[in-house]
Amino acid sequence: MSRRLVVLVVVLAVVGGGLAWWLTRGDGGSGGAQAATVAGFAKPSVATDDPSLDAALSTPQEDSYYPRVGDPGVDALHYDLDLTWDRESDVLTGAATVVFRATSDADSFQLDLGAPLTVTAVAVDGHAASFTHPGKDLVVDTSVVRDSRHTVQVAYHGTPEPVEAPVTRSDFSTVGWTTTANHEVWTMQEPFGAFTWYPVNDQPSDKALYDFTIRVDAPWVGIANGTMTSREVEDGHTVTHFRLGQPAASYLTTIAIGAYRSDELETDSGTPVMLWALPSQPGAFRDLRYVKTAVEWIEKKLGPYPFDTVGAVLTASDSAMETQTLLTMGDNEYVRSQEVIVHELVHQWYGDLVTPTDWRDMWMNEGMTMYLQLVFRAEQTGQSIDGVMAPVRRYDQSLRKEAGPPGAYNPAMFGSSNVYYGPALMWNALRHRLGDEEFWRLVEEWPQQHAYGNATRDQWFDWIEEQSGQELTSFFDSWLLDSRTPSVRRGPSS
Repeated sequence: MSRRLVVLVVVLAVVGGGLAWWLTRGDGGSGGAQAATVAGFAKPSVATDDPSLDAALSTPQEDSYYPRVGDPGVDALHYDLDLTWDRESDVLTGAATVVFRATSDADSFQLDLGAPLTVTAVAVDGHAASFTHPGKDLVVDTSVVRDSRHTVQVAYHGTPEPVEAPVTRSDFSTVGWTTTANHEVWTMQEPFGAFTWYPVNDQPSDKALYDFTIRVDAPWVGIANGTMTSREVEDGHTVTHFRLGQPAASYLTTIAIGAYRSDELETDSGTPVMLWALPSQPGAFRDLRYVKTAVEWIEKKLGPYPFDTVGAVLTASDSAMETQTLLTMGDNEYVRSQEVIVHELVHQWYGDLVTPTDWRDMWMNEGMTMYLQLVFRAEQTGQSIDGVMAPVRRYDQSLRKEAGPPGAYNPAMFGSSNVYYGPALMWNALRHRLGDEEFWRLVEEWPQQHAYGNATRDQWFDWIEEQSGQELTSFFDSWLLDSRTPSVRRGPSS
């Protein structure tokens, strides 16, 4: 479709960010090619040859379940996000600097960015770049060669909107940026949705490091993953900076903005605990302080907490999400329960420390976290683990019939109960085969085998077989791929 180009000169000032953009561009709509001449980029905070970026090297791949999101040609290494939220107009103004490695030779590359957001300028390695933004695809017309590293800078603004989630669950139906009726913000984006608020390679196989700077009218505050390195008031804005020092998948990032108050604790092992809640959430800190106790319980099962900080933010959602270092918790009695807090914190090891390469393996996250949640229930109630698992087994067959087996679920039913309970039963059956001592050794050691990276089911299975000396192909296949709940073979721990 042809477009009538309107030539104009625009000065976009990013509040408090020190950026001035002078550009000649198209009319800002989606689809048409736009050329930008940029004369005033801020110096990137991280150089492309910084050795610290090697920690974020990934092997991105097209997701087998959700291939429209993400580009395997891009290996994002670091995101520096400078975000200003105008809570009167509901407009987000963003300046994103992304350092990435090209995984192949190409005439262009692309990032995901929500269609409601208008891109006003793009530069690659300090030079203006032409681009198109059809739908959610931000395509940058710059040639790259395999293993070359580049810095792409994107200026954008608009009112972010969540996108439909591929789910049939009752606790959520959309993912990404959500603005409440009183202009507060929260985000959850599993299996995707980070692209609703920043330019990103939005797939689980590409982990990266992050810096967040968030500006909002004081006394409101912006919150993100990682360690809060500064909080100041500048020209009537609260300006916060957070750094995520270990690589994270994009679905594990989060942001929350509102009149938040904070509470600080420390675990027995010395990990800082940062909790956030709104004045409208009575009893919030009473419930959220269980994060400290839960981490200490999990460390006895899985070893030391793997990140620099831990915490939780209470939002207006109806669900909970294991966003890395900072749980995003919904504001209802069940979501604020001790069991759910334990479940989401176990994800810091299973899902965040080691992340599935592909969304077909969501069970790798949810099976073990559900199993540890049920172990926690057994210990709290004085029941045996098998006693707690018995009703789950009776439930499993109906879940397989409804949403498919855990390892081959229906892509339109992401996050259904089949990927939680069937794999939890599988792990309990494996405990019986291997015995408690061997089983719990493997449970603790596995996340360290691919720490801060990704893994596939085959890598996990091969490692378990190597460690245990048992051939378990038919065992895993029956639990993950069969349409019927497998029978249970009792072993040493019976």
